[in-house]
Amino acid sequence: MTATLHVCTTCRRAGEDPGEGARPGAALLAELAGGTCPEGLRIRGVECLSACAQGCAVALSAPGKWSYIYGRLSPENAAEILSGAALYAASADGLVPWRARPEIFRKQSLARIPPQE
Repeated sequence: MTATLHVCTTCRRAGEDPGEGARPGAALLAELAGGTCPEGLRIRGVECLSACAQGCAVALSAPGKWSYIYGRLSPENAAEILSGAALYAASADGLVPWRARPEIFRKQSLARIPPQE
């Protein structure tokens, strides 16, 4: 079963207007796509995760698993995001033990959504 890391490409940092330049969310997607994608994970850009006030945001989801939304991220967090996403992809139900999660996933969680039945 493949998990998906959704990356908001329209995100920007709170209080920051990127003007005509690339948005930080698009830069985050480029950084993630440039890394080694963990087994069982696909990375997908999306236009909006409705976490606009929370800076760069990503979501993790997979059939039958809990889903998560994380915010206040940046392209500099790409390695930690991929590490946490790998743990999520390898889990049976999406519930990675709290202490095993990368620090940004422990501190930057915006929401946890139960699996669909």
